[in-house]
Amino acid sequence: MIALRQLAVSLAVATVALIALLGARPISRETIVAGYAIAVAAIGMAALTRAMRAARFDNPSPFEQQLTRERVPPGRPNELIRVERDLLLGTENAGHFHARLLPLLRGAAAARLSRHGVDLARQPEAAHRLVGDELWSFLRPDLEEAHDLYAAGPSVRAVRRLVERIEAI
Repeated sequence: MIALRQLAVSLAVATVALIALLGARPISRETIVAGYAIAVAAIGMAALTRAMRAARFDNPSPFEQQLTRERVPPGRPNELIRVERDLLLGTENAGHFHARLLPLLRGAAAARLSRHGVDLARQPEAAHRLVGDELWSFLRPDLEEAHDLYAAGPSVRAVRRLVERIEAI
C-alpha cells in the first residue's frame, strides 16, 4: 500500500513539473515531453524493482527455504531410550527384568568375556571364575525365572553393581 502511494506521489510530482515547464517553456516542448517520458519510465522502473524485491523476500525459493529452515537439535538415540526404559521396568518388575534386562546384561558380559577367549554358554566354569559369584548368580544359564513375575526386580544399585562388574571384566 505504501509503495502504491509512493508511486502515485512520484507521478503527481512529475506531472506537476511537466505542466509547470510547459507553461514556462524554458526549452522546446519536445524536449520537455521527452524528459517527462524518461522521468515516468524511471519512476516505473523503480516501482517495478521494489515490487520484485518484495516478492523475492515474500516467497523464498526452495533452496533459500532449505538454507533458512530451523535446525532440529539432535535428540537422544532411540537405543538409549529403550535401554533406560528396560532398566526402569526391570527394577520395578521381575518378569521384565528376566525377559528384557537380563538378556542385555548377558550380552554385555558375553562380549567382555570373549576378550578373554571365554564363551559364556560353552565355558560356564571359566566364565564363573572371571565374573565372580554375585554376577554369576544372574548370568548362569540355569537361572530360573522368578516365581512371582510381578514382584519387584533387583534395585537400581544392584543393577549398577552388575554393570560395573561387567565393565571390569
